[in-house]
Amino acid sequence: MTKHYHYTECGLSNVFLVNGYKFKQTPRGKSFSISDMDGLHKAIGLWLVTSKKDFSGEEVRFLRHELLLSQNALSKLLGVSEQAIRRWENGKVSMPKPSETLLRLLYREHVHNKDGKISAMLKSIADLEETINDHELLFKSTSKGWKSAA
Repeated sequence: MTKHYHYTECGLSNVFLVNGYKFKQTPRGKSFSISDMDGLHKAIGLWLVTSKKDFSGEEVRFLRHELLLSQNALSKLLGVSEQAIRRWENGKVSMPKPSETLLRLLYREHVHNKDGKISAMLKSIADLEETINDHELLFKSTSKGWKSAA
């Protein structure tokens, strides 16, 4: 049986590499390298978001890291509390389906669609929600009807 490399450095406990990696002896000890690590992480992320299984906490964390988002930023995009993100990532509670679906869409957009329409829309909703919670709602009448005065 071929020995596969258990790639725990990505933060996932169930990833094994068949090839595409090598060990090298250096004056400081054994070193390890992966060819095209970005490509590997993209392949892992796409496998996660296209599989039908629910995300584990470590998978949520992996995808968030790949999106280069803090827990706070992801919470704003998904419209949940930062504590909810922590609880999902720690495996204390399962991620609700609507949030999981949005995370799948965000990741796919991140990989395939560089214009970022989904994340831009979610960010504008999060920004609008902050505006609504923090300020008065101002409206003005225009020749084309009522509009936000903000």
